[in-house]
Amino acid sequence: MKLKWLGTAGFEFKTGDHVFLVDPYLSRNQKSCPKQEITPSDIKKASQIFISQGHFDHIRDVPQIALQTNADIYCSRVAAKFLKNQQVNTRQINPVLTDKKTVHLQNYTAQAFFSEHIRFDKKLVVSTFLKINIALFKYLPLFRRFPCGQVLSWRFYIEDKIIQFFGSAGSSSEELKKIGKKPIDILLLPFQGHSDICQIGLNYVKYLNPKIVVPHHHDDFFPPISKTIDIRPFVEKIKKEHKNTTVIIPKINEVLSL
Repeated sequence: MKLKWLGTAGFEFKTGDHVFLVDPYLSRNQKSCPKQEITPSDIKKASQIFISQGHFDHIRDVPQIALQTNADIYCSRVAAKFLKNQQVNTRQINPVLTDKKTVHLQNYTAQAFFSEHIRFDKKLVVSTFLKINIALFKYLPLFRRFPCGQVLSWRFYIEDKIIQFFGSAGSSSEELKKIGKKPIDILLLPFQGHSDICQIGLNYVKYLNPKIVVPHHHDDFFPPISKTIDIRPFVEKIKKEHKNTTVIIPKINEVLSL
């Protein structure tokens, strides 16, 4: 299996000749870091697209990619409504209406779990507003046009591996306990949305006990709304407290063989 980080929460999966995408957001502004050289128009092949939530940095480019690839899309009811409003073919849209919804596909199986968006803490909100300042009104449409909806985490059974993807780190301990009943091999873990995100990430590892953690969503994808997250405290804690877990930090567009 090959995995490519597309920046933010986006990933491309390849198993054999089969390709699918998760949260494929590629659009950036000029100040983003790292730069994303791939554009939505470059994505020509995907059989399925899985969406974790409806915010712009997860779904904005999906209508164009869906048109180019004819991929089937699995998402929440709110995200499905957005896609229909963007003239995506309704035959491609598959709303996930129940927890633990399972989809059996040709080369792999996907399972959706109802999850939660991370709650922005006061410190982060204040610092972000200070950065945005009067430009807030410029960016408000991004939040109004792209409502979050039900958050989904996705579990993929690919080849001999179990991979758990989260688009936002708002999971309760109860949710993680439930998901953690079955061991996972690879955890795709987001680092955005809270001043104490590294400690939050450690909580995921505690409950899920993955063999490998691949951090994502720690990039400065849309400044001044976003910022680069220093994940070094998380990595150091994993080395000390979870010695059976390996952290692999991908570079944007780098292909990992896992």
